[in-house]
Amino acid sequence: MVRLFASFLALVALWPLAASAHGPTRQKVTESVEINAPADKVWEVVGNFQDMGWHPAFVKTEGKGGNEVGATRVLTLENGGQIFEKLNKYDAEGKTLSYEITEVDVKVVPVTNYSAHFTVTADGDKSKVEWRSAFYRGYVNNDPPPELSDEAAVNAVTGVFQSGLAALKKKLEGG
Repeated sequence: MVRLFASFLALVALWPLAASAHGPTRQKVTESVEINAPADKVWEVVGNFQDMGWHPAFVKTEGKGGNEVGATRVLTLENGGQIFEKLNKYDAEGKTLSYEITEVDVKVVPVTNYSAHFTVTADGDKSKVEWRSAFYRGYVNNDPPPELSDEAAVNAVTGVFQSGLAALKKKLEGG
């Protein structure tokens, strides 16, 4: 009984060390925008997995498979960086799609294990567009360098979402 109690105390004493050594935690970003355009019109622009031309960060989109589950695309940034993605779910009627990054250099986007969900919801003559994602930082071990930290990952994804949704709003509202 004494040995069991001693083992329990040792385990309790080591618990803080184990808790701080678990590595990165899953981060999440959700951004949304209201657009003064019907949902069908918004979906016409964002519902084509093969075309991210509405987003100012991407100078080229190339892909295969259309809007079929398993379709792929490569997004190219102005600096030549590329992001490889795969479509996991697509529901034209529900105006929603889900995708994941299958390959990206963490110098391009400081994330790993990234997945995202895009939804367009009707609100009369207006629409709400929601873009949400979950991911891990670019450095998977403890003590990441600043450019591959949780904060860097969240800031990068937030910036991509905000600039994309602002451009989408501007494009659809004719501004």
